[in-house]
Amino acid sequence: MMQSHADDRAGPRTGPPLDAIPDAIPDAAAPDRGAGPVPGAGLAPGAGPAPGAGPAMSVGVFIPIGNNGWLLSENAPQYRPSFALNKAVTLKAEGYGLDFALSMIKLRGFGGRTEFWDHNLESFTLMAGLAAVTTRIRLFATAATLCLPPAIVARMAATIDSISDGRFGLNLITGWQKPEYDQMGLWPGDEYFAKRYDYLAEYAQILRDLWETGVSDRKGAFFQMNDCRLSPRPQAPMKIICAGQSGAGLAFTAQYADYNFCLGKGLNTPTAFAPVVEKLAEASARTGRRVTAFALFMIIADETDEAAMATWAHYKAGADSEAIAWLGLQGAADTKSGGDTNVRQLADPASAVNLNMGTLVGSYAGVAAMLDAVMTIDGVEGVLLVFDDFLKGLDAFGTRIQPLMRSRRHVTAAPLPEVA
Repeated sequence: MMQSHADDRAGPRTGPPLDAIPDAIPDAAAPDRGAGPVPGAGLAPGAGPAPGAGPAMSVGVFIPIGNNGWLLSENAPQYRPSFALNKAVTLKAEGYGLDFALSMIKLRGFGGRTEFWDHNLESFTLMAGLAAVTTRIRLFATAATLCLPPAIVARMAATIDSISDGRFGLNLITGWQKPEYDQMGLWPGDEYFAKRYDYLAEYAQILRDLWETGVSDRKGAFFQMNDCRLSPRPQAPMKIICAGQSGAGLAFTAQYADYNFCLGKGLNTPTAFAPVVEKLAEASARTGRRVTAFALFMIIADETDEAAMATWAHYKAGADSEAIAWLGLQGAADTKSGGDTNVRQLADPASAVNLNMGTLVGSYAGVAAMLDAVMTIDGVEGVLLVFDDFLKGLDAFGTRIQPLMRSRRHVTAAPLPEVA
């Protein structure tokens, strides 16, 4: 295995001292979770949007497992990840009727003055903890497949399925940032860039073997199973997510996953990602499977468009150029996968301050209308949201934005518990 030290950044930090960043945003009291809709279980028979409301939208939150969320800016909120913070975020999401929470995995950050993503929790153990304190919201962990054998992931998933009473699912990633794995001696060589979805295909097939039958004898180019056993198996069908946007990524998703997460695109252009959904539909037609899409958006909302835009401008003015430069270097390292990968969009200088995800900035009413517009795209099931300030942002979404959305009337028509 290759042992590169291109990521050696051990020298003095130029950013704020570690003790200057709070360990966590203060926890919030848990909402009363004894009433309200049941997010994550799918719409009940006969349930759905009000007449004339259009398709019902599922909404998830991309919880802040890494420091500072998804803003590479010295002017954005600065905080460390903690269980307390992610518990507060997830309980708020559950209280407001959101359908799922997803945590990523990041094993090495980008440095810079904000030490972006240098501080991260681990996805499975975090979601296991959240499974024990939630009752309705679906939970998805992310598997760093170069680090974890598929049989171990299958068992961890079955365990969290038991903790959550069937509310758990899995996001599979191939691993695109070499230094994350090279630091542990686990990078298989740069030729991996060209065959990473072949690797993931074997991985996913072993997971399905174990979850569905309890045994795998599958032997391939990357894994050799010899009467590998799993029991107990998950009580509910285990859903798999993949975020691939390249041709290879979409082909994998269409064959092995249930949902595709695609990046929203541009500023206040909520339907600009539609071509990716069209490609997903074409790939799914070839496999004969139904795979739907969720789009990732950042929400920056305020009373007026002007106030929200001023906040967005403030974040851009404080962009962490060192961390953004590091992201660009990592994005350029993969010369095998083509120019349509997620990482190429993330590293685009146009809006690297928030990883070039789709950004919806405006008044509460304006953001609600833009989110409703997402559901005009055939093949879209919903959105995955991030916020500049997660606790305040979720409150604004739950009390000011969601009540104005036609696509969320199936949630707002039912009484929600009081959310702390």
